[in-house]
Amino acid sequence: MKEVAPNKKLVLLIIVAALGYFVDIYDLILFSVVRLESLTELGVASADMLNVGTSIINAQMFGMLLGGILWGVLGDKKGRLSVLFGSIILYSLANIANGMVTSVTAYAIIRFIAGVGLAGELGAGITLVTESMDKKNRGYGTMIVAGVGLFGAVAANLISDAFSWQHSYYVGGGMGLALLLLRVGLAESGMFKETKEANVQRGNMWMLFNNAGRFKKYLCCILIGLPLWYVVGVLITFSPEFGKALNASGVLNAGEGVMYCYIGIAIGDIVAGFLCQMLKSRKKVMFIFLALTAIAVMVYLRAEGLTPKTFIWLSLFLGFASGYWATFVTIASEQFGTNLRATVTTTVPNFVRGSVVLVTSSFLFLKSHVGILESALIVGGVCLVIALVALSMLKETFHKDLDYVEV
Repeated sequence: MKEVAPNKKLVLLIIVAALGYFVDIYDLILFSVVRLESLTELGVASADMLNVGTSIINAQMFGMLLGGILWGVLGDKKGRLSVLFGSIILYSLANIANGMVTSVTAYAIIRFIAGVGLAGELGAGITLVTESMDKKNRGYGTMIVAGVGLFGAVAANLISDAFSWQHSYYVGGGMGLALLLLRVGLAESGMFKETKEANVQRGNMWMLFNNAGRFKKYLCCILIGLPLWYVVGVLITFSPEFGKALNASGVLNAGEGVMYCYIGIAIGDIVAGFLCQMLKSRKKVMFIFLALTAIAVMVYLRAEGLTPKTFIWLSLFLGFASGYWATFVTIASEQFGTNLRATVTTTVPNFVRGSVVLVTSSFLFLKSHVGILESALIVGGVCLVIALVALSMLKETFHKDLDYVEV
């Protein structure tokens, strides 16, 4: 089977996947950016801001957990392109609706629906790119998708500064709907087409659990991503609260933190992608970035008396250190056969995103017992240890041929 797509179609595919991820990240992170402004306007008291914000983030992430399963299975059964654009339609409409909410309950429900939609784009895009490029260069493709896509967080902060929180949601929805115009000219994965014609099971999630080896591999793929969303979902999202605990000289702006963190993540993703190509290994690069994340977390949680300017630099450092998202998702995509690849590549990052529910809940529980800084340190340490152990159990996939199926 011909694995490599024609150059023009491949370029268009990478552009669409990258722009789709750009809008995905914009919409995914927008609540963290406009949390204080939107909840204040909806009448939430300052004392309740942390708990209400956590509940809405958890609703969004729970939606991503369910959406990851839905879109992943559909990606292997119906095709990668169907999921790519179906997910974009759903989260675009949901975000337009988000600009119209007048209550916290409606806010949480629509963020849940948006989460379901947001769950499909990245997995479908990465699966298409990895299956359409040759094995020596596919890392560059996923690197471009992630590098461009993560700047969506930067856009979220800039747009929210220029417009109200309602119009910020409208912009996100509008960008997603506009992206659908690029659907013309995209081709489905050749690997998927051949698998569809073969007599094999496709998108059967049970296959990930009925074999001990596959289940262990699948679980490890999920666990290696925990530290990244701990950084974004706890350390950056709740930076105003951390600033108070660290006796910061000014109020720490979560929106700015998110923007600079994602600039760091985008730079880290590009650097990680090049390192993977140079070292011919994804595992070695993951170890390097997990070690950097551990250092960055310690520096942040011990930055007594930091200034808002220092916080920006720390956000950049935290983002860069945890900038292994593209590498992590590529590893997951390369671990499994074509008949399960979309299921895995879509569910794994969304289970990691969904893990924010457990991570933030653990953080809040410990916070009431040992304090906010100690709680964050404990939760972060556990996430990092789990990720390192899981990574050590996975095989290197840099040179792996993806043209096979799971039986």
